[in-house]
Amino acid sequence: MSKIHYAGIDIGSNAVRLLIKCLNTEEAEEELSKVQLIRIPLRLGEDAFVKGRIGKKKSKQLISLMKAYKELMGIFDVVDYRACATSAMRDASNSEELAQEIYDKTGIKIEIIGGREEAELISFDLINGFSVSEDDVFLYVDVGGGSTELNLLKGRTLVQAQSFNIGTIRLLSGKVLPEELAAFKCYLEEVAKEYQGVRIVGSGGNINKLLRLGAPAERGKVNFLPMERLKEVADELKRYTSEERMIRFSLKPDRADVIIPASDIFLLVGEILCSDGIIVPTKGLSDGIVDSLHRKRVSSLDD
Repeated sequence: MSKIHYAGIDIGSNAVRLLIKCLNTEEAEEELSKVQLIRIPLRLGEDAFVKGRIGKKKSKQLISLMKAYKELMGIFDVVDYRACATSAMRDASNSEELAQEIYDKTGIKIEIIGGREEAELISFDLINGFSVSEDDVFLYVDVGGGSTELNLLKGRTLVQAQSFNIGTIRLLSGKVLPEELAAFKCYLEEVAKEYQGVRIVGSGGNINKLLRLGAPAERGKVNFLPMERLKEVADELKRYTSEERMIRFSLKPDRADVIIPASDIFLLVGEILCSDGIIVPTKGLSDGIVDSLHRKRVSSLDD
């Protein structure tokens, strides 16, 4: 435990993740390595998007989970952490009250971040090591339970960041507004008109699972899932019920249902942008949180 450890907590609409990474020696291939990742499917979005607030049961579960995560961070002697809540907490009317209760009972400070910051954390250095020229255009697409974050980059420079209230739990709950979906399509059409050959970079648990199902041999740091193969996998999954998907495709209960609307979103993006496939790195929001903590620490040491 003598190494420097950082932790990132991602309080999403479908699941709550704790990622702990350690700082490697200068000779190591990667600057930071994952030492622990825990994912608990609380599904806060089921309350937030339907009832407009986080109910007592899920609030109690979240508080208990934060206590457990606090203990784990103590075991690993974490030097710095950040806990970020996204779409479900953004929508819940009692989010500030719940965040304060969590702090009072666990000492963990919850930050309810906006869609733009969420998108930036996800996409920063997501394809580090991938060959990128200054003329390459990428659209980073992160499909969550409550929202879809879009970051448009030219080379490695952020051009635009957009967040839409279109997520898997919202879609399953019938809570995506028609005007939000229309705005989403309109934005993608504008991107397609302005930029040629936009390359899609997908992140999140669903696209990684779709990659495993559609291109099992592709498991490097940066992978590629052809759009044609994504459609074949999506069509195959849709032939079965959630329970059947769990058995046939070894999907967890909280993945077996959301993977369908997630595939639909990625297919829609690919169709509008006339893309041949999706680049799939292995990083997500929790990685972005941890990496940003390390950059902040290095910057403070330099100063």
